Amino acid sequence: MSNYAVSLADVRRAAERIAGKAHRTPVATCATLDRLAGRQLFFKCEHLQKVGAFKFRGACNAVDKLSEEEAARGVVTHSSGNHAQALALAAKLRGIAAHIVMPSTASPVKKRAVADYGGRIVECAPTLAAREEVTAKVQAETGALLIPPYNHPDIIAGQGTVALELLEQFPGLDAIVAPVGGGGLVAGICIAAKGINPRVRIFAAEPLGADDAARSKAAGELLPQTGPKTIADGLLTSLGELTWPLVRDHVEDVITVTEDEIIQAMRLAWERAKLLIEPSSAVAVAATLAPRFRGLIDLRRVGVVISGGNVNLDKLPWQ
Repeated sequence: MSNYAVSLADVRRAAERIAGKAHRTPVATCATLDRLAGRQLFFKCEHLQKVGAFKFRGACNAVDKLSEEEAARGVVTHSSGNHAQALALAAKLRGIAAHIVMPSTASPVKKRAVADYGGRIVECAPTLAAREEVTAKVQAETGALLIPPYNHPDIIAGQGTVALELLEQFPGLDAIVAPVGGGGLVAGICIAAKGINPRVRIFAAEPLGADDAARSKAAGELLPQTGPKTIADGLLTSLGELTWPLVRDHVEDVITVTEDEIIQAMRLAWERAKLLIEPSSAVAVAATLAPRFRGLIDLRRVGVVISGGNVNLDKLPWQ
């Protein structure tokens, strides 16, 4: 695992760095979901993490790793949701400025959270070009350091601490399933899980309407996201040049699921497992219930990363 941007040692150091700041999240089970999946599922509850998502791990690691001189400049990012909140809180805990570029269409729930954490919100048009242009402008005006949502070694290392914890809590897992958007979470899990136990199998879960990881995996080369359309708003981004090699080399398969399957899984998680998860989390649950994954009969104990729980309660997908 030495040919990648992050090593197992980096993930272990990240775990030490964020200890006492990030929550050590619990693992939940549900007999109904086990029956539907045909195996035991162990849900790593990152929806109970600070800011309601695993993103705080990476942001906290990246911010805390800054030198005093770097930190004094503040940080900047562009994000429509959970990374925005995570970076704002991580900056607040260190006492530095956070400039968060958010598209005008971002969830009001997530915008309010960023503001509550003390982040300065700069709105932009809802296009990648606009996000990057406004971010560059803010960076030039403030001198702040860019902390991107996923394509950054310190972010990947921080996200990998999810797998460190999960395999300490349940060391006998046969596989881990996690949602994939930009790939920071899955890449970190690959580094940590494969570094601890090379026999653990890693699967990514992705909406069919935003399937660049599945297409890239099938083609054997990084393909960009084009016109994503899904309720899983945390999974709209393309893989990055740092995350793609780990998906390519260590993710066994990318399981795609439909919008109906995502909604059904989300509702099942709420009603039967009492897990209040957002659609992006439900993608991973839906993948474990998909025929393609159920057909892997040799997988008996599977960890499922519940990546976040930031739900717009005024706009539930089944209403």
